[in-house]
Amino acid sequence: MSDPIAEKSGGPARQESGPFGLPVDSALAADARQRLAAVEELLLESVRGEDPLLSQASKHLVEAGGKRFRPMLVLLASHFGDPAAAGVVPAAVVVELTHLGTLYHDDVMDEATVRRGQASANSRWTNTVAILTGDYLFARASDLLADLGPEAVRIQARAFARLVRGQIQETVGPAEGADPLKHYLQVAADKTASLIAVSGQFGSLLSGAPAHVVDTITSACEKIGVAFQLSDDILDIDSETEESGKTPGTDLREGIRTLPMHHVLAGVGSGPDDARLRELLVQDLSGDELHAEALALLRAHPAMDLARADLRQCAEDARAELLTLPAIPARDAFTGLCDFVVSRTG
Repeated sequence: MSDPIAEKSGGPARQESGPFGLPVDSALAADARQRLAAVEELLLESVRGEDPLLSQASKHLVEAGGKRFRPMLVLLASHFGDPAAAGVVPAAVVVELTHLGTLYHDDVMDEATVRRGQASANSRWTNTVAILTGDYLFARASDLLADLGPEAVRIQARAFARLVRGQIQETVGPAEGADPLKHYLQVAADKTASLIAVSGQFGSLLSGAPAHVVDTITSACEKIGVAFQLSDDILDIDSETEESGKTPGTDLREGIRTLPMHHVLAGVGSGPDDARLRELLVQDLSGDELHAEALALLRAHPAMDLARADLRQCAEDARAELLTLPAIPARDAFTGLCDFVVSRTG
C-alpha cells in the first residue's frame, strides 16, 4: 500500500495566498477554499431552526464572520491523511459550533456589548436568550458529533470538560499560595487550547493519519492554542474596538489577570507609573475613570513587551514539534500559523 504522506511530499509547488493570508501551496489553498465553503454551508444549515428568534440568535455570530481558525486547523490536519474523508467537514463544524457557543456565554459573563464588530447577543436581546442560544449550539454540535463515532464523542467530551474547568478556574482565581502565573497558563491551556488541540486531533484522526502524526499535531495545536490565548489577551489590552471587534480592556474591567498583568504584579518596572499601575491592578476597575487610567498605563508598560516575548516562545515551541512531521504543504501551513498567531499582536 502506498504512503499518502510520502506521495504528497513531492518537490517545490506554486504558492498563493491561503488561510489567514499566508503563502501556501496552491493545491492546498484551493482545497481549503472548497472545504471551507462546505463548512460554511453545513454551519448555516446546523443553526437553522423552526423558532424564528432561536434561528436569528443562532445565526448572529455565524453570519458575523470570523477567521474560522478552528475549522481551518481541522482541514489542514486532514492532509496528513485523506482530506476527503467523510468526517472531516462535520468535525470542522463541530469545533466551530462549540467555539461559538462559548462566545455567547463569555459575553454574558463579561457583560460585553460588542462581539466581532457587532452588538453582542446579550446586548441585542437578553442574557437569557444569549445563554440558551449558546446551549442550542452545543446541542447542534453534539448531534453532528454522534455520527463521527464514540472515540470522537469521548475526545470532545473531555475537551469540553477542560474548557469548563478552565472557565471556572479563571473565575475563582488561584488558590491561596498557588503560583498565579502557573494558574493563568493552565487556564489558557484548558479554556482555549483544549478545543484548538481537538481541532488538529479531529482532522488528523478522522482522515486516517498515522497515530504518531495525530499525537504530534494534537500536542502542537495545544501549544498554538495557548499562544492564541496569549495573543488574545495582549490584543484585549493593546487594540482598539474596530481592530479587535470587541471592547478593549474587558479583562481589566472584569478583574481577570492576564499575562502582562502578572508580569506587572511580579515586579516588572520600578518607576512611579509602575507603582501606580500595581496599585490599580489590585482594585476594582469596573468604573470608567480608573479603568481608563489602568489601561493607558498598562499599554505603555514594559510588561507588554515581555508578554510578547513569551508569546513568541510559545509559538516557537509549537513550531519545533511541527517540524518533526512529514514535509508536506500542510506542515508549512501549520508553521505559518505559528507566525500568524504572533503577528496578530503587531
